[in-house]
Amino acid sequence: MKKGKIGVQMMMLKGKVEQLGVYETMRKLNELGYHCVEVSQIPMTAVNVSELKRACADFDIKIASLSAALEPMMPGMPGETLINDFDKIVNDCRTLDCNFLRIGMLPLNIMDNKDKIMAFIEKAELMANRLAEHGIELYYHNHHIEFAKYDGEYLLDLMKNSTSKLGFELDVHWIQRAGVDAIELIKNYAGRISLLHLKDYRIGQMDLSEIDFKDMSKFFQAFTNVIEFAEVGEGNLDMKGIIEAGLESGAQYFLVEQDELYGRDPFDCLKTSGDNLRKLGYADWF
Repeated sequence: MKKGKIGVQMMMLKGKVEQLGVYETMRKLNELGYHCVEVSQIPMTAVNVSELKRACADFDIKIASLSAALEPMMPGMPGETLINDFDKIVNDCRTLDCNFLRIGMLPLNIMDNKDKIMAFIEKAELMANRLAEHGIELYYHNHHIEFAKYDGEYLLDLMKNSTSKLGFELDVHWIQRAGVDAIELIKNYAGRISLLHLKDYRIGQMDLSEIDFKDMSKFFQAFTNVIEFAEVGEGNLDMKGIIEAGLESGAQYFLVEQDELYGRDPFDCLKTSGDNLRKLGYADWF
């Protein structure tokens, strides 16, 4: 029976890596039953790359994907990019036996300009072809802004239809936040996805304790900002339907992620998500 691999998006664990180091963080993931990670927002220093490799061997963990900016997130901003550090990033992929790279976000300064975004995607497509020569696939990760419409068409669809080599890492929370049916969108991207972010969507509890009803603007700020990032299975999304649609559409890796933890420890959140995914019938995907 066909199955995928459930893993963890390590953006959630950047604080733990700073506190414990890469190796001990991966040890804890192994104790929680996770054996697959997507590396994001972890500095890819020689030490960290070496510790990732050692932990993968010792704890039987697969690196599903690494993260790489195409160009700086803002002009002049430091950090590795595919344009400036191509050989180093390719070498990291080889060292960690990983053939998927993902772009996590558009550069911040072009998010309001369709033409600049499409020019960026054209560069990403060229980079996807260049990486393919090294056996590496490039994916683009969505948020909600890619669902702005131009002449009745989603920006994300314009990105997809103007490329053939670039893949898409679909994030189901941000799709829901955009008001789009995640299951239908996943089906529409069949053959262009290998990575899927499992991130639930919850309406939180309003906190009116600090609200002065003489200032209705503060009330409406609280009223309109109750959407939360939830542990998998603790929100409103049809996670089983999403996972099955992902599997049918070519997704291989299903990565648990939560952007905000609301005071909880990330390992506790990952335990909740893992327990719920096992209850849904995916114990053998870990």
